[in-house]
Formats: sequence, structure tokens, C-alpha cells
Amino acid sequence: MGWMAIVSPPAGPASPWPGQGPPEAGASTGRACDNRAVMSHAYILTLSCPDRPGIVHAVSGFLLERGGNIEEAAQYNDHDTGLFFMRVQFACPQGVAELQQALAAFAAGYGMDWKLHPRDQAMRTVLMVSKEGHCLNDLLFRWKSGLLPLDIRAIVSNHREFYQLAASYNVPFHHIPVTAATKEQAEAKQLEIIEAEGAELVVLARYMQILSNNLCQKLAGRAINIHHSFLPSFKGAKPYYQAHDRGVKLIGATAHYVTADLDEGPIIEQDVARVDHSKTVEDLTALGRDTESLVLARAVKWHSEHRVLLNGHKTVIFK
Repeated sequence: MGWMAIVSPPAGPASPWPGQGPPEAGASTGRACDNRAVMSHAYILTLSCPDRPGIVHAVSGFLLERGGNIEEAAQYNDHDTGLFFMRVQFACPQGVAELQQALAAFAAGYGMDWKLHPRDQAMRTVLMVSKEGHCLNDLLFRWKSGLLPLDIRAIVSNHREFYQLAASYNVPFHHIPVTAATKEQAEAKQLEIIEAEGAELVVLARYMQILSNNLCQKLAGRAINIHHSFLPSFKGAKPYYQAHDRGVKLIGATAHYVTADLDEGPIIEQDVARVDHSKTVEDLTALGRDTESLVLARAVKWHSEHRVLLNGHKTVIFK
């Protein structure tokens, strides 16, 4: 079993600081920065920690001491778990390495789980697909239209159907067939591609293979899946035929993080569409595909903007 790349990889992502160098030597970091005099970098800080009074004040003070200017902030206290969540978008003259070092020392005193992201750095992404291309086509179009802050590095598929679509967007296409006998080797090759591309996000855009527990663990928190949502739940082949046969009145879709528990990972986004007795199987299928594409696009956008924080088996989303 092998793989093939149909087109050459696109050029690497732009520098996180387009047109900018590091802060000028001797720039003040002990007072609020004057953006007219000191060049600033744009960041997004996400964090969670045990809740206690004064966290917002402490974070704001930490940024102020380093010349930071907060542009957007949101926080949430989960009374069920006793955890505090926060997302802060800010500008600051300090470089990323210097700021990360200071954050590590600051966060230790609060038991924080934190991440610092350059705001203007597109998220490296690998898309996976099988034979249904509606979600893949939608994501590629939104990305190329500048609607998703992604850097799509590769498309991986167990079928050949979409190599021409990938080529039209100048994205490498890797065909990796999967059978019961070759699943382990296929997943090893998939992971090799994901890691080689430095992917921060893997999107299962209707990839119709169940990932092994091992691969799910290695992609924890950075793989998003999409599937239909019916009540009652219809499993197996042709779910829209089953839904039509039962006369459902709602169809929908769910986007969630991938876990070893099939389709039970933390939910990022859901939506529904009403239907009635006049709708054919073809109508349900078309409407379902539209809903799946929209829900997946929202989930990918929020994740790539660092708006989704994991909260156990749930998520906190700062829209």
C-alpha cells in the first residue's frame, strides 16, 4: 500500500508578524504601550484554571505591565466544575518567546492551563475525506475566499475521487487506501503526513473510516468530525432513507472533537432544519448535506480562531 501526492505543496505560511521585526531594543515594557511609537504584535491568550477571585484583574495587570492593550476579552465561570475559562485578544510589543516565558511563571501561581497564539498566523490544517465531497468543497471554497483563517496543507483520502478538486486549489492530495488488513499501516502514513505538515487541526470532512483508539489519542483536541443528527438515531448505511421511512420532522448535524468513543466527543456546534411529509429522500439528503457543511464550517472557524476551550467532555465557546 502506498500514497501519492498529485500536486506540489503550496508555499509555507507567512510569518506570524508580517512586515514586522522583533521589538526595538530598549523598548519599555513596564507601562502601557504607545502603539504610535512601539511596534506591537497581535496575540490570542486562552486559559483555564480553578476559579478564585481576582483572576481577570491579575491577567489584565500582567498584560498591562508588558505594554499590552486588550482588544477583546471573554470569560466564563463553570459553577459545576469550579473552573474558570478566559480568552483574551491583545496587542503587545513583546515577542512571543519573551511573552511565553513570562506567562509560564505567571500561570504557575494559578494552576493555569494556557496557550498563546499569534493572532495573524493561519492554522495549519489537514483535511480527510472519503467519497462524499460536500463538506470538503465547502471548506476549500471558504478558505480560498478568506473566510477561514486556515493554512490547508494537505488532503488525505481513502479514495481517488477528489484529487482533481485538490489540484484546482493547489493542495497536495494523498491517496491512502484502507482495508481491515492495512488499517494500522494506513493510519501510520496518515499520521506521518499530519505531523510532517505540522498540522494543528485535522478535519474529518466526511471521512468514513473509524479511527483507532491510538490515532484518536494522538489527535486529541485537534481533530474535528461531522455527522448527521437524527431523532431517533439512525446508524449504518443510508441514514436519510431510514429517516424518510420513519417520517422525521427534524434533521441536523453535529460537529465534535474526535475521541475513541465513536461520535461522542465534546460537541462544538449543532444545527437543525425542519422537514415535513412532502420531502423526498433526495430532499432530505440535500438539506442534510447543506446543514452538515454549515455546521462543520462554524466549528472549524471557531477552533481556528481559538474560541473553543475543552471543559472535560464539554466545550466552552467564546463566539
